Amino acid sequence: MEQLILGVINKHVEEKVVIGSDQRGFTKGKSCLTNLIAFYDGMTSWVDEGRAVDVVYLDFSKAFGTVSHNILTGKLRKCG
Repeated sequence: MEQLILGVINKHVEEKVVIGSDQRGFTKGKSCLTNLIAFYDGMTSWVDEGRAVDVVYLDFSKAFGTVSHNILTGKLRKCG
């Protein structure tokens, strides 16, 4: 069942271009590691230019575990 739902969601996301090209995690061919490398490259180039850099880390690892499945499916239905 999960694979079926995943397939439908992936198809919708790709067709509607819901996720930007900078998204790394949970997308085919891109990983969180490549995201870290791209981030590090960007931040170090700014530091090399003498620019101020602030970083905020957010942890969404448990976000979907606490969302009501009824609310989530309702929102997904609205997206088509």
